[in-house]
Amino acid sequence: MYVPRYMFFTKGVGVAKEKLSSFEHALRDAGIAHFNLVEVSSIYPPHCQIVDINEGLKRLEPGEIVHIVLARQQISEPGRRIVASIGLALPSEKGRYGYLAEHHGFGQTEVEAGEYAEDLAASMLASTLGVEFDPEKDYDERREIYQMSGKIVESQHISQAALGAEGKAWTTVLAAAVFIK
Repeated sequence: MYVPRYMFFTKGVGVAKEKLSSFEHALRDAGIAHFNLVEVSSIYPPHCQIVDINEGLKRLEPGEIVHIVLARQQISEPGRRIVASIGLALPSEKGRYGYLAEHHGFGQTEVEAGEYAEDLAASMLASTLGVEFDPEKDYDERREIYQMSGKIVESQHISQAALGAEGKAWTTVLAAAVFIK
């Protein structure tokens, strides 16, 4: 196997009569439908570099087996809001691993879901690094504690939301962190 050296974020929305087809359309919208996708857990490798989607896609070829952290939500209820998000938290110390967290849900905006996923990733990283925090405090308060500890340098997220399509159609949203060797 390999340790990924690059990663990019992407997101997409798909609508179709069949559930699987709506997922395929969301993958196309995200630009990753032409890969064999393998879902992995949530470790951001040490020394991995985040690149933009165009740079990342140039490093991959159609049919390649690609590892991703994937969040997706699907619905066939018209007008109901769905969302999928990936959060990332990076340690300040070079050579250490970070965390990715996936979240999917109903009724949240992209910002709400994204901050929730970012909070999950930062909380997992903070607990690994021994940063003491009160999980009952809101994320803004905990974020200050994380930053003041000097152990967490950055956190971010990507999110995709949509309303369920009208008629008898499925709607899929997805957000993904795509790893590249």
